[in-house]
Amino acid sequence: MSSLRLLRQLGHRNSLAQARFSTVPPSLPKARRPWTMLAAVTTASIVAGTLGAIYPPPPIAILYPRPAPAPMNPNTPEAQAYTEDLEEKLQSLPLLQKLRSQEDAKDWYEVRPYQAFPEERRVNHLTAGSLRGPGKLAVYPLLRVKNDETESIIVLHLGRGLCGHDGIVHGGLLATLLDESLGRTAICNLPERVGVTATLSLNYKAPTMADQFVVLRTKMVEVKGRKAYVSGHIEDLNGTRLVEASAMFVQPRYAKLLNTDQLKKVMGERPKEPLLLADGQDLHPERTHR
Repeated sequence: MSSLRLLRQLGHRNSLAQARFSTVPPSLPKARRPWTMLAAVTTASIVAGTLGAIYPPPPIAILYPRPAPAPMNPNTPEAQAYTEDLEEKLQSLPLLQKLRSQEDAKDWYEVRPYQAFPEERRVNHLTAGSLRGPGKLAVYPLLRVKNDETESIIVLHLGRGLCGHDGIVHGGLLATLLDESLGRTAICNLPERVGVTATLSLNYKAPTMADQFVVLRTKMVEVKGRKAYVSGHIEDLNGTRLVEASAMFVQPRYAKLLNTDQLKKVMGERPKEPLLLADGQDLHPERTHR
C-alpha cells in the first residue's frame, strides 16, 4: 500500500474519532419553577372568574340566576320613568324601524291593545290589569297587523316579575300571550268576530329569559265555517325561536247575541285616524285610514 494512501486512511479515522467525542448533546429545557406555573394558573383563574361573573354562560345563568329586586310600585315617579324609558326603547328597536320602512309598510297598520279598555274592567283582567306594570308587562304590546288580518307581528317586553324559575319567563304566561295573540288573528277572520279557544298546542324550543323584548308572530292558516286555524311563534330579537304554537278557535253559536264592543277594545281596533309618530308625522301617509 502506498504511503500516500495509508496517510489518507489514518486521517479519515482520526476525523471520525474527533467528531464522535466532540459532539455536544442538545441542550435540555430548563425546568419551570413551581411558583411560576402556580402564578400562571392563578392569573388565568382570576380572569376566567371575572369574565364569567360579568358575562355568565347561558347554562350558568339558567342554573344560578342573579337575584333581582321586586317589581316597583307603579304609582311612584321611578316606576313612571322606567316605563317611559322602556317605551322609548321599544319605539327605537331596529326591528320596528325596519318594519315601518319596508316597501309593503302600507299593507300593515299599527295598534296598541288595552289602551282603550275601561279601568273598571281592566282591574280584573289578567294581561290588561293584573300583570300590567313595571317589572311585568310594563308597556302595552305594539301590534303590526296586515290589512287583510291574516298576519300580525307583536313586540312586547317581558319583565323579571313574570318568571317561573328565577330569570326565566313562566311557560304558562307564554301560553297566555300566544293564546291571546293567536285568538286576535282568528277572531278577526271569523264571521261574527267572536271566538273562543278550542285547542292550543305548544312546543317550547328554548328558555325565554326575562327582561327582554320578544316578538310574537301569528299567521292565519284556514277558516272553515265557525272554526279558525292559526299558527304562530315567539322569538327573541335575534330571531331565535323560543315557543311555537298552533290553535283552533271556534265561534259560539250564540255569537250574534253578544256585545263585541268590549272585545274590540281589548284587542285593539284598527285606527280610523292617521297614526302619528312622536314627531307628529303620519306613520302611513300613503294610505287612507278606514
